[in-house]
Amino acid sequence: MTADHVFTALASPARRELLRLLREEGAQPAGRLAERFDMSRPSVSEHLKVLKDAGLVAETRHGRERHYRLEAAPLLEIRDWLTPYERFWREKLADLDSLLDSLDD
Repeated sequence: MTADHVFTALASPARRELLRLLREEGAQPAGRLAERFDMSRPSVSEHLKVLKDAGLVAETRHGRERHYRLEAAPLLEIRDWLTPYERFWREKLADLDSLLDSLDD
């Protein structure tokens, strides 16, 4: 998957919440996940499909149920992309802190 797919998947608050639930509570059937949202089950299934297409969740079938689990590996590419920006903002905030300290004098 490309970083664009991952960013697109992460753009939705509902999808970020699905990822949080899977991270904190482990693999779950789609129905249990859908119960946590104020939207139709087919809408939750669409969100899960976007996450699956981005490689952020994996799906397994257990009888008639589909179970989903978090696949965090695609997030590593995003982390690697964001790291230089984190350093940039840390430097800018340190410069601001120095400026504010000098104004106190």
